[in-house]
Amino acid sequence: MQLERALDAYLRHVTVERGLSAHTIAAYRRDLEGYRAWLDAEGIADTAEVTPAVIDRFVAERASAEPPPASTSLARLQSSVRGWHRFLAREGIEADDPSGRLRPPKAPRRLPKALTIDQVERLLAAPSAEEPLGIRDRALLELLYATGARVSEAIGLDVDDLSHGDVLRLRGKGSKERIVPVGSYARAAVDAYLTRVRPGLAATGRASARLFLGARGAPLSRQSAWLVIREAAERAQITAAVSPHTLRHSFATHLLQGGADVRVVQELLGHSSVATTQIYTHVSVDALRDIYATSHPRAR
Repeated sequence: MQLERALDAYLRHVTVERGLSAHTIAAYRRDLEGYRAWLDAEGIADTAEVTPAVIDRFVAERASAEPPPASTSLARLQSSVRGWHRFLAREGIEADDPSGRLRPPKAPRRLPKALTIDQVERLLAAPSAEEPLGIRDRALLELLYATGARVSEAIGLDVDDLSHGDVLRLRGKGSKERIVPVGSYARAAVDAYLTRVRPGLAATGRASARLFLGARGAPLSRQSAWLVIREAAERAQITAAVSPHTLRHSFATHLLQGGADVRVVQELLGHSSVATTQIYTHVSVDALRDIYATSHPRAR
């Protein structure tokens, strides 16, 4: 099949049938458009012409690029290429899968970087409680930390998602829904935003059901949410890198340190496998080691 038609068919598949998020699909598209452009430059116009040797050459060129790509980027690229060719073979578009021997490199396992409880409290208190956007920002930060939501889940919330009292309905990866509790601090911050700020923001733009709105009344964007967190970290004088995922990591780590069961944390985070959640138990074990080393008389 012609490369462009084959790529369109695959992207439709991951969008419609697999229900992947727009962010994930955009990453697939970037990777595979680059791969398709490379194949075009090599004089390959049809997927039937792609052989294992062609894929090996592509991967080798990408791995030796300057500056060298991060291992995670290279692994994702290879996964995208393999997913495309496996789809073509499975659907009978091509007879064979030339990527069958492709094995993406293992990314180094990195422990999530969590803030301390003191740092989190400083971060949450950083936005001004006297300014409308500060009230909105505090509500967003409190909600992220209280629920462990991904930033895309938080900005995708509608006002009606809060209609269940002290629980919140989140829509995660693959359009999966989960219910998570909302603590009193987050609920109070969100209520203050809903009563004092959101009506004014909504009046400046088109009607939107979204919970978090920007200064002009449009739904808050992912980039704007990142800026909210970055500015709060600067105000709180937190020198460590802070991102929306930092609050998610902190949420999970602090729950486990407080004695929560790993399977409960798995459910709250929306992980499909407990193995994904168990990486946070290593963070807690490290904290236990530190306490043991400083407290036990015969630890050293």
